[in-house]
Amino acid sequence: MKKSFILLCLFISCLRFSPAQEKEKNITFIVKTLIQPVDTLVFITGNHTKLGNWNPSIIKMEKQKDNLWKLNLTFPKGEKLEFKFTKGSWATEGVNSKGTVGANYRLTVQNDTTIEITIENWLNNFPTKTVGQITGTVQYIRNLEGAGIKPRDIIIWLPPGYSDEQNKRYPVLYMHDGQNIIDPLTSAFGIDWQVDETADSLIAKGKMKEIIIVGIYNTAARTAEYSNNDTGFAYMKFIIEKLKPLIDSKFRTLPDRKNTATMGSSMGGLISLMLAWEHSEVFSMAGCLSPAFKIDRFNYMPNIEKYKGDKKDIRLYIDDGGAGLDKHLLPGIKETIELLNKKVISAEINALRTEIKRYNQQK
Repeated sequence: MKKSFILLCLFISCLRFSPAQEKEKNITFIVKTLIQPVDTLVFITGNHTKLGNWNPSIIKMEKQKDNLWKLNLTFPKGEKLEFKFTKGSWATEGVNSKGTVGANYRLTVQNDTTIEITIENWLNNFPTKTVGQITGTVQYIRNLEGAGIKPRDIIIWLPPGYSDEQNKRYPVLYMHDGQNIIDPLTSAFGIDWQVDETADSLIAKGKMKEIIIVGIYNTAARTAEYSNNDTGFAYMKFIIEKLKPLIDSKFRTLPDRKNTATMGSSMGGLISLMLAWEHSEVFSMAGCLSPAFKIDRFNYMPNIEKYKGDKKDIRLYIDDGGAGLDKHLLPGIKETIELLNKKVISAEINALRTEIKRYNQQK
């Protein structure tokens, strides 16, 4: 009996002091706000579940006194964190004294750490900088639902000749983060991608075909929906089984794979590759701008590596700026490109080769 009790105590001791738990480090976030109404909340948001997965209104900080906020969290040793602070929305993000939005704060967890940050001002205290307008004709599908994902709006941009040439059909480009691509009023910072102006100009100059552009709005679950997980696969299923058939029924599209493409940036670049890779029967092309192929906890390379079938007949455009966050994305992009070149037919895989060359030289 005594021996059994000792073994039980040892077992419990192992559970309490397991190596995995010892690796957890305490991170204390302290925020001082220079301009802050007494009754306003402050939130932290970032690239981890405990940081809300970039939802700006989930993780509330604890008020210590006027203009001072604190939050204690634990993370595994080695975790690479990126984070920002808001008053509950991206329109109220912390900025400097001139109203400029800064880069993400970063921390690689090594030891118990206290981080002290001063927020000089908030974005909503500065005039909205709406730049541009919608060029051309757009239509909307509101609050479209899909199994396993949040409802969202869809914006559809129609090419210049769409209303005049009633018998003509058009290729379709499906773009992620749809609220940011065409309309400055719905874009995160009042400046849209100007996809509408760019397409309109290139079509007018005869440098590209007339196409239909479908912008799929993101939601607060953006990171999960654009990831290699159950939610990401639910998002892809929504596009293929619900959105695309709806677009093909409402508009004069060329619905075959050769005329269907997808495009996005960052996590949107990852889901674009996933759509073309997992569903090459639907998408023959993907544009991946500054894609998060392999960085931190995101890594799509094993899915490509395990594929043993015939080379996929898809065309990919992969682009990275090489500076700022793009510099951190570049190693994973380079590895993925090298792997894709072995798995894809006539891939036309492009990248900013000067940046790839610079990366190789720095290694």
